[in-house]
Amino acid sequence: MVVRSVPANPCPPITAALVSTLGVRVQEAIVSGVLSIVIVGEVEMRSRVVVTGGLVGMPAGRWSRKSRLVAVVIGVGLLAGFAAFGGTAPRALGATAKPLTVVSLTFDDTFSDQLNALASMSKYKVVGTFYMNSGRVGAGGFLTVADLKNIAAAGNEIGGHTVSHPDLPTLTVDEQKRQICNDRVNLTNWGFKVTSFAYPFASSNAQTEQLVAGCGYNSARMLGDIKSRFGCPDCDYASPTPPDDPYATQALDEADNTWTLKDLQDSVTNAETAGGWVQLTFHHVCPNNCDSLSVSTTIFDQFTSWLAARATTGNTHTETVGQVIGGTVKPLVNGPAVPAAGPGQNGVVNPGLETTAASGVPSCWTLGGYGNNTAAFAATTPTHSGVKAEKLTMTNYVDGDGKLLPTLDLGACAPTVTAGHTYSLRTWYNSTAVTQFAVYLRSSLGTWRYWTSSPWFPATTAYTQALWTTPAIPADMTGISFGLNLFRNGTLTTDDYALYDTVGAPAIAGPATAAATPRTAPPVTGRVEIAPPGDATPPK
Repeated sequence: MVVRSVPANPCPPITAALVSTLGVRVQEAIVSGVLSIVIVGEVEMRSRVVVTGGLVGMPAGRWSRKSRLVAVVIGVGLLAGFAAFGGTAPRALGATAKPLTVVSLTFDDTFSDQLNALASMSKYKVVGTFYMNSGRVGAGGFLTVADLKNIAAAGNEIGGHTVSHPDLPTLTVDEQKRQICNDRVNLTNWGFKVTSFAYPFASSNAQTEQLVAGCGYNSARMLGDIKSRFGCPDCDYASPTPPDDPYATQALDEADNTWTLKDLQDSVTNAETAGGWVQLTFHHVCPNNCDSLSVSTTIFDQFTSWLAARATTGNTHTETVGQVIGGTVKPLVNGPAVPAAGPGQNGVVNPGLETTAASGVPSCWTLGGYGNNTAAFAATTPTHSGVKAEKLTMTNYVDGDGKLLPTLDLGACAPTVTAGHTYSLRTWYNSTAVTQFAVYLRSSLGTWRYWTSSPWFPATTAYTQALWTTPAIPADMTGISFGLNLFRNGTLTTDDYALYDTVGAPAIAGPATAAATPRTAPPVTGRVEIAPPGDATPPK
């Protein structure tokens, strides 16, 4: 550190333009009529800084991690003038530059109780970024399009969080593109300018980062790489702006029901020491500890009230992620489309259940079901063909069902269908109880809903092929998932699934039982399925 002493006499003034050009941090002290200027050498800077309360302010430009700081004499002539008349210099002229701290409040997963957060944020005039799963919008317990528009109208940002919240690095490249790109397309089609993304489960790798950039996003948020009492003890209390990697921006651990008001406040005051950017992440904001990933409405309201006041007491304010990152709104990119199977082609992936994922479930399949019952699945023999079949054992049945289904994804596993066409569903089975096909459809948005069920098929001890032709696929539906279910105590073994467009479908072979097709297609009115994604990696 070098200290230079300058007599407190008039000297050439330092202009605002010069201060703006140099971008400085000033430390001043008047000692024995001398204005001492401390020149700070090259140091770590993690934020934008301003000279607060003074006559000359520094615009809030962006700093990189390493910024060279040069001392500048501000108002030396004015100081001398005050001294000559026996006056006292205004306090502002002796103030030190305060580092600017920017806080971004972010919200994940589209939960409807985030409207509680919106109420507090609007009251105290703070803003944030809401990361949406477009495939969940409108589902029970989730935000609607109208809610999203109200959120944006209050000055908040709508960001992307994939269509259905899968663990992206576990998917194929094309399926990741559909999840990331199509989510942005959906949100944009609803009228939002979408530039910011957050990884589901904070799960990413270098390839996923590239895909996010390729889909037109300007940034993508991670979690757990800012220091707090909850983790990352060797990390910093804030991240720089601009971030070192805009597609892996740093954030605190997600807030949950163990966070106190002091924890939230500490995340800000710790950062204020050196300044920088702090991202806080919330899921549920609700009274009475509604979820393990919740913050109470009372604590959130107290925090936003306190945070709003920091603009004057701590040189701290809120910005959306998009405001921090900047950049233009890039053109839309659609994920790669998956064509429907051609005439005579089986649209089911891994139809014989021969390839098994690390989870033990057949690749490209998921374990479905609902209600009050106990459904257990296991690979079994004898099979209809190959070396593996899947056995469902139902016990403790009260209501609901259990079933094996092609994964409810955007096309890597679930078969693509064409609106207006009918499809032949086929599965070999044996069972101790009646069974039926349960059928789900995917919309062009990527949203899955229950559609309809076939008539019942009888119990059988020998492998028999269950056959059912669907009604015409309704408009705007692009994918299908189906499986035989069990809705009473007993066992059901299935193998060798098939789905064919009825135009060009192969002839039936072997023992079979067929069910009648309804003349009129029912509407798709089932609830939106928010189910575990299953294994969405096609077998090699």
